Amino acid sequence: MKEIKAYIHNNRIADVIRALKRSGLCHAGGTAGCRNLAVVPVQSLLKAVDAKEQHYSIELGEAVIHESKLELICEDHQVDGLVSIIERTARTGQAEAGWIYVTDIVQAILIKGMHE
Repeated sequence: MKEIKAYIHNNRIADVIRALKRSGLCHAGGTAGCRNLAVVPVQSLLKAVDAKEQHYSIELGEAVIHESKLELICEDHQVDGLVSIIERTARTGQAEAGWIYVTDIVQAILIKGMHE
C-alpha cells in the first residue's frame, strides 16, 4: 500500500477530486483500492498564481498562499494512474504548481466499531 500526498492550489482541488472519482480508482466507500481521501487546508510559500491568491501571514511573517493538501491511500498498482490524474488535473500553467509525494505504508490497522 502507498500514501499519496499532493499540495495543490485551491483553484484546482475540486477538479482533481472530480477527476479522481470519475477515474473509478477512488470510491466513496473506500473498501478496495483508493481510500481515506482527505483534503486539508494548508498555508504554503509557493508562488501565487495571481495577486488575489497571496496573503500575508502574521504568524509566519511571510507572504503565503492558501492551498490544499490532498491525501489518499491506495494499492501499489494504482499509484501511477492516480499520480497521473493528479498531476494532469492540478496544473496551473506555472513552472512549479505543487508537489506530489508517494510513500510506503508499513502497516495499516482497521479501527473496528464497538459491536464487532
